[in-house]
Amino acid sequence: MSRASAVPSERTRVKRLPERGCYDRAAIDAVLDAMPLAHVAYVLDGAPIVTPTLQWREGDHVYWHGSAASRMLEAAEDAPVCMAVTLMDGLVLARSAFHHSVNYRSVMLMGRAAKVADPAEKELRLRNFVDGLFAGRWDMLRPANRQELKATTVLTMPITEASAKLRAGPPKDDDEDYALPIWAGVLPIRLTVGQPIDDPRNKPGLKPPAHVTGFSIG
Repeated sequence: MSRASAVPSERTRVKRLPERGCYDRAAIDAVLDAMPLAHVAYVLDGAPIVTPTLQWREGDHVYWHGSAASRMLEAAEDAPVCMAVTLMDGLVLARSAFHHSVNYRSVMLMGRAAKVADPAEKELRLRNFVDGLFAGRWDMLRPANRQELKATTVLTMPITEASAKLRAGPPKDDDEDYALPIWAGVLPIRLTVGQPIDDPRNKPGLKPPAHVTGFSIG
């Protein structure tokens, strides 16, 4: 994985353990595409707030959505925000407490959020969000009505100021500690998808579609 890309800005430069920093767009996109759950930081009434939400990437932009009455979306519109996306891949157990760590893939995005104002584009972005998670589902659903679209806000931000930070592999102990009779290694952590649970009000005989039974994440 290339780590030679230029740092997009000084505030996205990884300063703590800089060898873990990665500014390659392919690596950044891979994390964004693997994990829809994001945390968005913004300022509300002069205080910092972090809100979890779902994000999706289309080309050079990320998008997120919510209720038109959302404090987060109202405060973030046309304002500077920071988005973080993280996947936890394992717990790293070393021979000293100091060198215990975590294997992870993370991305931090900074920029100014903008509202998707055009109704047709907003519906398209929401369609892409649904179909990005569950291919072909949008066309199976009852069409979104005008009131539902009006009640939904979609924000977007360009992927121009971003960095990834990654750790993989075994613990890194002090040289003299490798002789100690202490087990060390990695406890892998993976997200797993369980069996679909039918809504008890489903029509009789309905089976989960392939985009449900074949869903994966991470």
